Amino acid sequence: MKYLAHTAHWQFLGLMSGVLAWILIVATTGLNDWRLWFVSDMSVVSSGVAWVGIWRACFYSHALPAIENCRSIGLSDSFAPAEIPAAQVLMVLALFCGLLGNISAAAAMRMVYFSMKDRRNIRTLFRLAGGLYLLTGSCSSVPLLWNMNSVLTNRTIHFPPDFHLPASPAHQHVGPAIIVGVFASVLTLVSGLLFLCYRYAWEALGSDAPEDLGEPETRLEQKSGLPKGDQQGGDNPAFHREDHP
Repeated sequence: MKYLAHTAHWQFLGLMSGVLAWILIVATTGLNDWRLWFVSDMSVVSSGVAWVGIWRACFYSHALPAIENCRSIGLSDSFAPAEIPAAQVLMVLALFCGLLGNISAAAAMRMVYFSMKDRRNIRTLFRLAGGLYLLTGSCSSVPLLWNMNSVLTNRTIHFPPDFHLPASPAHQHVGPAIIVGVFASVLTLVSGLLFLCYRYAWEALGSDAPEDLGEPETRLEQKSGLPKGDQQGGDNPAFHREDHP
C-alpha cells in the first residue's frame, strides 16, 4: 500500500475546521442574541434592547421582579414568524449532521494516517464525511440567512402581552449569534469540499490492488526481475565437462 499521510494535510485541516465549526454551531443554536430588538419605551425594558433568539426572548428590567426576564418561544407558537420554527428544526438537524460528519472525518483520517492494510472503506468514509459536512453547512446557513434577511428588512413579530415587547421595534440589528453561525457554516462547507476533493485514497486503492492480491512468488519476481521457473532444482548443463566420466 502507498503511504498517504503526506497527501492529507488539507483534509486534516478540514477536520479541525469541521470540529471548530460544529462547536460554533452548538453555541449559535443556544445563544439568544440572533436579533437585537431596540425599543423606544424603556419603562419596562430598562436597557432599551431585547435579545430575540430562536428559543426565547430576553431583556433586562428594573420594573419587573426579575432583573433578567426571558420568555420561551415554542415550535408551535402562532405568533412566531416562519423563520424561527424553521431555524429550531434546521439548527438541531445541523447539530446531528455535524456530529456524524466529524466522526466520519476522524475515521477517514485515522485510516489515512495509521492504516496500511485495510483501506477498503476509505472512499466511503471520505465521501460520507464530505457529504455530511455540506449538509450541515446547508442546514445551518438557510435559517441564519433567512433570519438575517428578516432583521435587515425590519420584519415585525407580534409578541404576546406577557413578553412585554412591542410588535414593531424602533430598529433592530443582526445579533452576534447570526454572525458566528454564518462563519461556522462557511467553515463547514469548506471542510466538506476538502474531503470530497481528496482523490489520492481511491487512486491508491486502484494502483495497490495487484500487489495485495498477487502471490508471494510473483511479488518476489517483480522485485528481482528474474523469470519464473519450474520451481524445481536441476543441474546447469553449462557446467558439465565433456570429459566427465
